[in-house]
Amino acid sequence: MSSQVRLQLWPRARCLFDEPVQVKVAGLRSNQVVTMKARSTDERGRLFKSSAIYRADETGEVDLNRDPSLSGSYIGVEPMGLLWSLSPEILHKLFTKTKALIPHVVKISVYEEGEEGQMLAEVTNERFLIADGVSRVPVSEGNIRGVLFTPPGEGPFPAVLDLCTFVSETRACLLANKGFVVLTVAMFNDKPRDIKEFHLDLYQEAIDYLLKQPKVSFKGVGVLSRSKGGDVALALAAFVPGIEAIVWINGCSGSSVYPLFYKKHQILSQLSLDISKAIPTESGASIIKHVIEDPLAEKNKGSLVPVQKVKGRLLFVASGDDLNWDSKGYMDEMVERLKRHGKNNFESVYYPLAGHLLEPPYYPFCPSSFHIMTPFPVLWGGEPKAHIAAEVDLWEKIQEFFKTHLITTDNNL
Repeated sequence: MSSQVRLQLWPRARCLFDEPVQVKVAGLRSNQVVTMKARSTDERGRLFKSSAIYRADETGEVDLNRDPSLSGSYIGVEPMGLLWSLSPEILHKLFTKTKALIPHVVKISVYEEGEEGQMLAEVTNERFLIADGVSRVPVSEGNIRGVLFTPPGEGPFPAVLDLCTFVSETRACLLANKGFVVLTVAMFNDKPRDIKEFHLDLYQEAIDYLLKQPKVSFKGVGVLSRSKGGDVALALAAFVPGIEAIVWINGCSGSSVYPLFYKKHQILSQLSLDISKAIPTESGASIIKHVIEDPLAEKNKGSLVPVQKVKGRLLFVASGDDLNWDSKGYMDEMVERLKRHGKNNFESVYYPLAGHLLEPPYYPFCPSSFHIMTPFPVLWGGEPKAHIAAEVDLWEKIQEFFKTHLITTDNNL
């Protein structure tokens, strides 16, 4: 490495997962062309890499907040491009980051131009999920299997139930850093093929557990959901009291794939899949947007969640390039249904160029991976730059929505 070249991360190399960093290089030759690279290994040991070509200014500096990438994993001014464009060496792999106590470690380096260019400098960005003082407690009580995150301080704090698709602590922990008590519960366990039906009673149990926490305010609970969790979250708010705010991200308006039960009675029938409607692509991944039955078809009306019965506040979020299913269509139909019933307890957000997998900010963009319901990989959709911008915007909207509708006047969040 060159002793005169300096690669720095501002304001610091150790930060929280959802915080941006400024990448700067100094000590290069005037107008020197260099290759910036990043690499990281996920929790399954899979390597993800990105690279981009930059030209230094007349003073020999590169600033990713200012300078455009000329080519590589992304083009243009993208301050966090090296992180969100991290791609797997093997196709159709999703970056796995589920454990709150293990930081996301990214090696960022600068090389001379060319395939055999020498490394000039390297720095390590440690991106922590859990902030100082936040407690993490595994929960195994009754039917609940999850993890509870609690912020430091006496509270009271607003409470949120995070319905993640699979076991993951990422979103819940990052939200707890912002001053929420968050219980994360997975929709699917380690044997998803064994699941035949869903029961609201489990999630009601989780709501009751949250409300019993000593630091939780008594205004009610929020529910954060995406994909399959969306229809369960809506049903929970329609049938179970105590839910004040619901975030529905790229979900369905009917009970997708599985029937839904409550108090030992089926309350919603399922929307079935027709895998033969999947559209193969040259990438080896398929588009499955239309494999699920239409919830508005007469035979499927029993699957529709009675969203008009929801008394809490609703935040609908839909992506225009969601290739998993027609989340925008589902959102529009529910909004119209609410209006017909004279309801105004909702707001909606639409990201035209975003895909299905809206994650917390700066998570590596995933164009395709394997799906729990198919024997082949699927395309998730999303124009990368627009998708990442949507994630940054949505993360702020989620926090503001929950703060507005869950915090009582005596809270200090």
